[in-house]
Amino acid sequence: MEVRERPQEWQRFAARFRAIETNVERVVRGKHAEIRLALVAMVAEGHLLIEDVPGVGKTMLAKAMARSIDCSFRRIQFTPDLLPTDVTGVNVFNQEQRDFEFKPGAIFANIVLGDEINRASPKTQSALLECMEERQVTVDTETHPLGTPFMVIATQNPIEHEGTYPLPEAQLDRFMLRLSIGYPSNEVEADILASHTSGQPLDDIEPVTDAPGVAEMIEQARTVHVASSIRRYIVDLVDATRQHSDLYLGASPRASIMILRASRALAASEERDYVTPDDVKALVVPSLAHRVIATADAVMSGRSPGVILREVLADVTVPVAGSP
Repeated sequence: MEVRERPQEWQRFAARFRAIETNVERVVRGKHAEIRLALVAMVAEGHLLIEDVPGVGKTMLAKAMARSIDCSFRRIQFTPDLLPTDVTGVNVFNQEQRDFEFKPGAIFANIVLGDEINRASPKTQSALLECMEERQVTVDTETHPLGTPFMVIATQNPIEHEGTYPLPEAQLDRFMLRLSIGYPSNEVEADILASHTSGQPLDDIEPVTDAPGVAEMIEQARTVHVASSIRRYIVDLVDATRQHSDLYLGASPRASIMILRASRALAASEERDYVTPDDVKALVVPSLAHRVIATADAVMSGRSPGVILREVLADVTVPVAGSP
């Protein structure tokens, strides 16, 4: 593959990316890789699903990202009685104007936190489908565009199933990445306790960029070069999930597009205007694990989608340097 220089525009991109990253790490300690992937999803115009046990910082990560960017932020606490119109908005009759007026819902923000998304009914969950895929809301045949950037960060608890509604495959497929925060190390947890002695660290977070700045990063990430051999590598990886005997459902073509977009953002964050196979490898598990379904036999033998995808990575031929 062709090796390219690193002009100042990519240095500026990486510097802005690192500034947001450092700001978030002041609040979410010891989770550098997870924070980087979350920001990659934002720059790649994707949505993020954070699935983990309570209390490990899922909501804190979303709030810290929003605080680091001077943009609009809304939090939606998903509950069984939440209505679709609470999310998208509703037309209300205006007595003075004698006409219906659209009242925007909570989805009209640059960053939207959907807390405990699996507690809402399937009808309410489906209200997010059009918003996440087409970045618009249609109410009573009238379409309302959403702003840029627009990102949904959803959290869910994987171990508490009472009173929850599992996300359908169509909904899961619209999330670019799924992350798990995980428990911190003992040393990091001790630092967390020390930082909470004088208040909430989140209160000290100041914005390091704004919505137009992020929109500029999004536009720049779209120009990152992807060689045809890398595109073929992505297709081969996704196709391997469809052919694997331990997977009942393989990844969709949308998954290929998501990996392509995320790999561009990841390359740009490292001051590169070209994608490498390592960029793709780093994104396969977080971008595909929630899109594939393991067979019953594989589940019974303890083989998770993550394990199977790592085997796919080992089996698919990696393009060599110098490929077009």
